[in-house]
Amino acid sequence: MRYGLKPYVGNMKKINRGIVLFLITIPTLLVCLPIVLLVTGSVMSNGELWEHLSPVFSEAAEYISWKIVPDYPTFGNYGKLLFMTPQFFVLFWNSVKMVGLILLGQLLVGVPAAWAFAVFQVRGSRALFALYVVLMLLPFQVTMLSSYLVLNRLGFLNTQQTVILPAVFSTFPVFLTYGGFRCIPMQLLEAARIDGAGELRIFCKIGLPLGKSGLLSAMVLGFLEYWNMMEQPMAFLEDKSLWPLSLYLPEITWAQAGYAFTTSIITLIPAAFIFIWGQDYLEQGIIFSGLKE
Repeated sequence: MRYGLKPYVGNMKKINRGIVLFLITIPTLLVCLPIVLLVTGSVMSNGELWEHLSPVFSEAAEYISWKIVPDYPTFGNYGKLLFMTPQFFVLFWNSVKMVGLILLGQLLVGVPAAWAFAVFQVRGSRALFALYVVLMLLPFQVTMLSSYLVLNRLGFLNTQQTVILPAVFSTFPVFLTYGGFRCIPMQLLEAARIDGAGELRIFCKIGLPLGKSGLLSAMVLGFLEYWNMMEQPMAFLEDKSLWPLSLYLPEITWAQAGYAFTTSIITLIPAAFIFIWGQDYLEQGIIFSGLKE
């Protein structure tokens, strides 16, 4: 009987593996399909795009059609964007500058705050950290008016500081970095203090190396968030030359559709690169954020 059950068990394992593979493949294809359509549309000629997208722009009561492989591929839209559109590079540099300054500011402000919450247990620290978590849950629409009034009072409206400063003091990197620091054994910190190490030395030599997973996960998520931000610059920046790349899309007509596809692809490349590089840190950051004390 035992030998007779082995083929049955083996077949059940194969069936279960096939079902799991099928269930994983379906959402993967649904996620990847828009990216494939973007890549395909970016190398289509205007005539071919009009053939496929004409029901959208002519308001006809028909369904659009699409081809995964274009009949007449062309890289003219990439050449136009990269070599004939200086405005694109101005906005690209705006995004790089704003995201870089935001992440640098979060390192200087959020990381020491997370270390203080994780290491120094004083009266009221837990309540203050709970307040941090509550503030993290507030969407931008809730704080937009108060932020606008404060930034206007400071004279920062229509400058890139209106986007950079509120993001520097965001609570989300504090929350993620805190989880990484909490995983450091307190006995190790006490041993370092007994050996005569100061708090700054402990933070630099023990805290940062051992808590880097939570820190890097916060930086990766911060890059992905602020590289694609749209609401903050639209609310606070009137001068379009100060806008980030996420707001750079031409007026989409059938003649500009390929150009819009190409812009989306170029904008996606840095975010995809950072995500692929930091996906291991993202997983560890999610684990840290779910640990109970």
